[in-house]
Amino acid sequence: MNLRKLLHWKITLTYRQKVTGVVVGGTIMGLGLLFAYMLRLHTYVAGDDPGACVNCHIMSPYYATWAHSSHGRDATCNDCHVPHQNIFKKYFFKGMDGMKHVAYFVTNSESQAIMAESGSANVIMDNCIRCHAQLNQEFVKTGRITYMQAKRGEGLACWDCHRNVPHGGMNGLAKTPNAESQVPLPPNPVPEWLQKALGH
Repeated sequence: MNLRKLLHWKITLTYRQKVTGVVVGGTIMGLGLLFAYMLRLHTYVAGDDPGACVNCHIMSPYYATWAHSSHGRDATCNDCHVPHQNIFKKYFFKGMDGMKHVAYFVTNSESQAIMAESGSANVIMDNCIRCHAQLNQEFVKTGRITYMQAKRGEGLACWDCHRNVPHGGMNGLAKTPNAESQVPLPPNPVPEWLQKALGH
């Protein structure tokens, strides 16, 4: 199909077809924006606030144990859980990982005890070593190994020894009394008038 025929096709759309196209396109765009708002997408993209992580209720215990750990004073979730080599890699990983979490949540397939998958574990270990480089290279002299090397048995992953850092392992909440009551859960994004209309 050449350009002239394509332009002729666009020009010959009826008024009804144009209106239908605008309505369908607007509906799709509106639903996409509503979906992004309901997921609080702006809180993930715009900053490093750890409170954004508890937009998903399953993250509450991880937020609570982090907030009461030594890392809670000096590091945010993004300091440990996203790459810091460059801004493209950071936001690409953040976007892909975020969409994976959305897919788990929407399909109700998230596990009750969240464990880092290989890609995330690699990023986390790189960040452990990035922040604790002096400790690794001058004091303890463990050097710099990657998570993949640890998986192959060429050394240990950081959490093989430091199991309770920073989320406290399985006993983290027991060591942090009333921690979950201090989690800054976000308000319901559904407007009050709609909640009343739906009878909630």
